[in-house]
Amino acid sequence: MTAVLEDLGYQPTTMQRLMPGDPVVTVVFDSLVNPYSAQVLRGVLTAAREMSVDIVVEVINDSPGGNQPLSKSWLKSIAQKGWTGVLAVTTEITPKQTRSFREAGLCLVAIDPPNALDDSLVSVGSTNFIGGTQATNHLIGLGHRRIAVAGGPIHSSVARERVHGYRSALEAADIVYDEALTRRGEFIYASGVEMGLELLAQDDPPTAIVAGCDSTALGVLEAARRLGVLIPQDLSVVGFDDSPAAVSSAPPLTTIRQPMAGLGRVALRSLLQQVIGEEPASHHIQLATTLIIRESTCAPNN
Repeated sequence: MTAVLEDLGYQPTTMQRLMPGDPVVTVVFDSLVNPYSAQVLRGVLTAAREMSVDIVVEVINDSPGGNQPLSKSWLKSIAQKGWTGVLAVTTEITPKQTRSFREAGLCLVAIDPPNALDDSLVSVGSTNFIGGTQATNHLIGLGHRRIAVAGGPIHSSVARERVHGYRSALEAADIVYDEALTRRGEFIYASGVEMGLELLAQDDPPTAIVAGCDSTALGVLEAARRLGVLIPQDLSVVGFDDSPAAVSSAPPLTTIRQPMAGLGRVALRSLLQQVIGEEPASHHIQLATTLIIRESTCAPNN
C-alpha cells in the first residue's frame, strides 16, 4: 500500500512536522472477531507507526458502564483528553452522532459505513459494486447461468452494492434475475451455512453462489459438505475480502480481494489531513477490488 499513500501525496516528515505532539486516534469497531476487522486494524497500526500516531482501540458494547464509544458523553471525554479523532469501522453513524462530533470538535473518518453518510463526512471503502460484477462475471465466463447470491444484511449499503453488482452482471449477460436465488444474512459463517442449505435444498439448485464475504462463503462450503455437494464440481463459490482463511480453506477460495489493510492506512491518512486543515481529495474514497481465482470455481458440471 506504499504506492497508494504516495498517490495521495504522503510525506511522513511533513505530517510529523505539522501535527502537534504525538496525536492519538481512536479506532472504533463493532467487533474484532472477524478477519476483516483484524486486517483493517493491521493497516491502521502500520500507518500509525509511520506517522508517529498513537492508536486506542474500542469495541462497541464491550466497554463497561454507560459511556459507550460514539456516544455524546464519550466523544466529549476523548475531546477533553486532547485526542485527535476517530476511525469508525463498519459502524453506523447517525445524524445525531455527526452533530456530536462537530460539537466536540473531533474529526471522523468512516471505514465501510453500513449507512449513507452526510456529504460533509469522509468515508473510505472498496469498489463493492464492481466487486459484485467481477465475481458474477467470472462465473458467467465459466458457463454458469443459475447463479445465486448469499448476501449481507439488507440494511448494509456495502451489502446492497455487492448485490447490485451481481444483478448488473446478470442483466448484461441477458440472464433473468431470479429472486428465489437471493438470500440475505449477516456477514458471518453461520449465516453462510444457513443460506447455503436453503439455496442447495431447492428443486433446481444453483450451480454457483456469490457470497457477500469470505466468512459467508466458508459457511456455504460447509453447507455443501453436509449435503454431499462437491466443490467446485457440483457448485462453484466466490467470496469477497480475500481474508487469510480464503487461502487455507478446502478448497482454496476464489474471492474478490479488497485491500483491507489499505482501507485502514488511507483512512488514517485522511483523518490526519482533516486535523491539519487539508481538504481531502474526495469525501468518498474507494479502493479497487481484484478477482483472485483459486480452486472453488470451475465450469458447471452439465
